[in-house]
Amino acid sequence: MKNILFIFAILAALLPGTPDRTASAATCAPTEEDALGPFYKPGAPIRSSVGKGYVLQGVVRSSKDCTAVPGAVVELWLAGPDGGYDDAHRATIITGASSAYRFESNDPPPYDGRPPHIHLRVSAKGFKTLVTQHYPLPGSANAVFDVVLAPSR
Repeated sequence: MKNILFIFAILAALLPGTPDRTASAATCAPTEEDALGPFYKPGAPIRSSVGKGYVLQGVVRSSKDCTAVPGAVVELWLAGPDGGYDDAHRATIITGASSAYRFESNDPPPYDGRPPHIHLRVSAKGFKTLVTQHYPLPGSANAVFDVVLAPSR
């Protein structure tokens, strides 16, 4: 079963329709949206760690001119090691002047046929709120996931 999940995760990362949702900073195309899912809960505590084993970091930029978006609110949530969602695996990070964020968690587990993933909801004044997901590569302990927001007008 573990081999099947590993193969599924690799295919999910490579097949059309499941692209890497990190937009290229060179083009500054908006990051692709993904499902909010049924487990979003507003009001996660401001913190940058909910566990150990996986580090996700990146920068929030504008699709208009690739500039940093300081003060962006990055909400993150994922299933805990047991495959269930709970308040212990939710966080909110507010980007500083560099618009960078860094989030540490347990390795996201697969569950119910879904590959491992971390949900993100990113909002900032003057920009459309983005809901997306990050899909870690099998065996990786960290990733860079830059987020590009589209202006609201």
